[in-house]
Amino acid sequence: MVVDDDEGLRLLIADALRAEGYAVAGADSGAAAVAALRERRPDLLLLDLQLDDMAGIALLERLKSENLTVPFVVITGQGNVKVAVEMMKHGALDYLMKDTGILELVPSVVKRALSALERERSLGAAQAEQRRLEKEVQDISEKERQRFGADLHDGVGQQLTAIELMCVGLKKDVAALDPKLGKQVERIAGMLRDTVAQTRALARGLSPLDEQPDALQNGLADLAEHANSLGRLRCRVEFVSQVPLNDRTAASHLFRIAQEAVNNAVKHSGATEVTLRWEDKGGAFRLEVTDNGKGLPKDPPRGMGVGVMRYRAGIIGAKLTVESRPGGGVSVVCTLPRKA
Repeated sequence: MVVDDDEGLRLLIADALRAEGYAVAGADSGAAAVAALRERRPDLLLLDLQLDDMAGIALLERLKSENLTVPFVVITGQGNVKVAVEMMKHGALDYLMKDTGILELVPSVVKRALSALERERSLGAAQAEQRRLEKEVQDISEKERQRFGADLHDGVGQQLTAIELMCVGLKKDVAALDPKLGKQVERIAGMLRDTVAQTRALARGLSPLDEQPDALQNGLADLAEHANSLGRLRCRVEFVSQVPLNDRTAASHLFRIAQEAVNNAVKHSGATEVTLRWEDKGGAFRLEVTDNGKGLPKDPPRGMGVGVMRYRAGIIGAKLTVESRPGGGVSVVCTLPRKA
């Protein structure tokens, strides 16, 4: 679409573009351009900066306010190169000067602008496909972990428990005949008991969240309990909101982010206290993990897993910040918009 109040130039530009195979519409004012764009969006706008009814920048602001923005190339008079360059800072793809060579340049400028737009679209589509594939890989990985966890808990764990119970029963029979052998059977039962506990811990690590709507809250509570059991620091949970997160994939990623943040606090921070905070605020879920340790080092070690946390946040469309707190310690905040 060519927007120019100079009818002769507008028609000449349209003819030059039609000769190259483009479909062209025209508008002789800013108001006419707005009305036309409400009906149909062109691929590219050629916009005169000095219209009779409004300046080009004013037209662009109006289009933005009405959500009618279109990629554009500016047309400006001689001596206004600075203005054209300034417009490119506002998003113009290129500019054309109103001089004797404009009709020769129009097709090449339009072709270059449309090619740039096509490259951007192709790149955007490729990035979207990459994000989709990454999410699919993560989803499959999470489901496999859940399956392995269930197999360990319901299969191997149950089998080991049954063997332990058999040993307990066998010990009673054997001890009456041979006390020494009975003690050996008791030791075997104890080893099996420890193995069952390890198996359940592995299963819980592979699949920490259950199928309940409040699975994430339950998982965070278990995470705090496990951190407290280590005896190195005190970990507490604050549930400001009880609104459940029904997206199992997002809940799993948020839990893993919290788990990594707590592990970092235990291993690297020297903290004595960690707080897990979960709330639903301003149309977004917000997970915050803070500690009172020594803060972030200038060069965080690779083992801190910040990159993995950022990657997980990106997969679910969340925003992650990791920074030192003014009073000491580290704050890890992950914000997940409801629309994500």
